[in-house]
Amino acid sequence: MKLTQFLLKNSSIPKQALVDRFSKFSPSPLSMKQFIDFGSANACEKTSFVFLRQELPVRLANIMKEIDFLPDKLLSTPSLQLLQSWYATSLMELVGFLEKDPDNKTILKKFTETLVNVRNRHNNVVPTMAQGVVEYKEAFGSDPVTNQNVQYFLDRFYMSRISTRMLMNQHSLIFDGSANPAHPKHIGTIDPDCDVTEVVKDAFDSSKMLCEQYYLTSPEIDITQVNAQSDLYYFVISSSNVLFCFQNAMRATVETHEMALHLPPVKVRVSLGSEDLTIKISDRGGGVPLRKIERLFSYMYSTAPSPVDIDNSRNAPLAGFGYGLPISRLYAKYFQGDLQLYSMEGYGTSAVIYLKALSSDSVERLPVYNQSAIRHYQTSNEADDWCMPSKDPKKLGKYERRSQ
Repeated sequence: MKLTQFLLKNSSIPKQALVDRFSKFSPSPLSMKQFIDFGSANACEKTSFVFLRQELPVRLANIMKEIDFLPDKLLSTPSLQLLQSWYATSLMELVGFLEKDPDNKTILKKFTETLVNVRNRHNNVVPTMAQGVVEYKEAFGSDPVTNQNVQYFLDRFYMSRISTRMLMNQHSLIFDGSANPAHPKHIGTIDPDCDVTEVVKDAFDSSKMLCEQYYLTSPEIDITQVNAQSDLYYFVISSSNVLFCFQNAMRATVETHEMALHLPPVKVRVSLGSEDLTIKISDRGGGVPLRKIERLFSYMYSTAPSPVDIDNSRNAPLAGFGYGLPISRLYAKYFQGDLQLYSMEGYGTSAVIYLKALSSDSVERLPVYNQSAIRHYQTSNEADDWCMPSKDPKKLGKYERRSQ
């Protein structure tokens, strides 16, 4: 049975049944070219309404099914209970439009208002999930994020949130009649003529201000643009990606060279190729050992002081939660890019952001709830098929017979 037919015949079905039904459908990823073409030349509120009233519930339900795989004790925390109520409420509000007439202007206006309400309701999803993990650790004395299943879930959960906000922002900004007059050429949140170098400079200036507030000093920037033409930038660049990279680079530089008269600059290289736009941010902040690189992308791992309150506005967003690099990498991956770290311990670190150069190649990367996803949450008791070095320094260099 078609999704719409099912819901029209079952207007009073319970929430869990809705989640179960919607999660059987896979999300429909869009390319940056589709976002741009639709918003610039073919923008039709009715078409967007008909698509989003089904697509948004599908994306929400897919990730809501995976929330159930989290540890029961984590799900029982006040923050996770609140978060689940937000998702359930939003799903029910959006499903309510499946029976509505797309030719009714009043319905279209009400839908846009609902999207804005849903978006605002989910504004604090990221810190609320982080706070839930903190509550779990405080209550049970262990960190659920050390479980790879939870790490896997968080990547998918936050990627899902990025995608739904993208859809809601595009619709509301294009059709609510109050587009930002300061950016008349923007297509929703997209700048089709984005000047990457200016984005990098803006992110640097923001990071510099934060660095000087805390350390009373900051390194300068040395930026070089290679083979870059601004009229080819047809993609979204989230300045937060670059912002967190700068924050890490500046902090490491200042703390490593705190006694120096002059701080080494943070070097940035921007290069546009036939397939990739690459932004490389290099510092001389002492670097990190190889074994810690992947840990830096683990949620809740941070070298900054732990936050006391998620609403503490004096801190940088999510400072101390350890979410900067993991979330930044998700923004890069959202349109098929990536963020990688390369470090030389004792010298410095380079963060490299990869983005697609062509709008047709920039396609949403979306989590899908299916059997492959379920297998990731199933605990395996099998032994590792690689020898693992002992963590006890006293045992290093000794031969030990291990049972197979």
